[in-house]
Amino acid sequence: MKRRLPDWSELAPLMKFGPPRLDRVAARLESAADVWDLRRIAKRVTPAAPFDYVDGGALAEHTLRNNREAFADVELLPRILHGVDSVDTSTDIAGGRALLPFGIAPTGYTRLMHAEGEIGGVGAATQAGIPFTLSTMGTRSLEEVAQASPNSNRWFQLYLWKNRDRSLDLLRRAEASGYETLLVTVDTPITGLRLRDARNGLAIPPKLTLGTILDASYRPGWWFNFLTTDPPKYASLSNTSTTLAELTQSMFDPTLDFDDLRWIREQWSGKLFVKGVLTAEDARHSVSVGADGLVVSNHGGRQLDRAPTSLAALSEVRAAVGQDMEIILDSGIMSGSDVVTALCAGADFVLVGRAYLYGLMAGGQRGVERVIELLSAEIRTAMGLMGAATIADLGPHLVRGLPVPPPSGIPSAPHPAVRPVNGPRP
Repeated sequence: MKRRLPDWSELAPLMKFGPPRLDRVAARLESAADVWDLRRIAKRVTPAAPFDYVDGGALAEHTLRNNREAFADVELLPRILHGVDSVDTSTDIAGGRALLPFGIAPTGYTRLMHAEGEIGGVGAATQAGIPFTLSTMGTRSLEEVAQASPNSNRWFQLYLWKNRDRSLDLLRRAEASGYETLLVTVDTPITGLRLRDARNGLAIPPKLTLGTILDASYRPGWWFNFLTTDPPKYASLSNTSTTLAELTQSMFDPTLDFDDLRWIREQWSGKLFVKGVLTAEDARHSVSVGADGLVVSNHGGRQLDRAPTSLAALSEVRAAVGQDMEIILDSGIMSGSDVVTALCAGADFVLVGRAYLYGLMAGGQRGVERVIELLSAEIRTAMGLMGAATIADLGPHLVRGLPVPPPSGIPSAPHPAVRPVNGPRP
């Protein structure tokens, strides 16, 4: 091999060292190639307690891992010579148009992840033309989120409470603030055992022990934001300040049933989706009380450990309610390929929770915008390679390895007796 001295005239055009980036947040967000990169950044800049709240699941976290494995086991089928000139990722959901087939899931403790919290989330969602869902346990109120982004497509998530007056107050406030779709979460009669949170002593406001102060001390950005903004609280619950477990015990009632859901249906005039459905039986009961749609979800593996994965439950739920019922899938989404897989498997739409929070922790609203940008690019690439020009083109013919639904013909378990809608509680 003949060698020669380097020619500076050839090397010089290749040496393009830009000035150092003073905006370190922007630099690290641009360096992230996928959501997993954002997760690594989030772990570096966020104290252990809020990071583990996002990252963890219930008990041994079997369901958390299974959610990811279910998506990883599905193959997307490329189609050659299908000539997709451009990809349209927009779709209709809950009576509105979304520019992407996913929205932001409801999350609690959000301002512990980053001081911008829900305001950053709804700002990024509005910019992208997708729905943003505010949680009952949100750290900004219904009114604050609406005022921060009046042109947003806002959804509200409500838990089934034992106190109907409090529930009704939240519904009226949501309606007055322009929230058009209600997600009623039904899979939290009691709180799942989340061991990471128990070990970290997670609460609102955070408990400032020597350990938590030390943990936050080498994350100066988070510490500065925490000290220079108003303290986090459950903002829609009249400044409630307590642990999640304590709040659940005081608010929720394990005896709540479909009559309580029916009552919420009577109070809410907008679209109503039941969130936390994993079986055909529960899907049919939800439809029978007037649900406009269902959210197939195992709460991100944070409630009942070893529960079915949402992807595995999707086919059973779809078969039970038919093609006309709108179904949203939640739990386990970490990439655009996961979104495409869910749509091919029968979902009409997807909600993104953990991925959104990883971006928020990594860089506030800009981090959420980066998550949406990455997922959007991955969706467009997958659809283009699969020969799908629109969301309607996606279907089971484009995937292999979907979870097998349970055998048909198995009788449903009898459902508990239904009380009169406005009857007395036992």
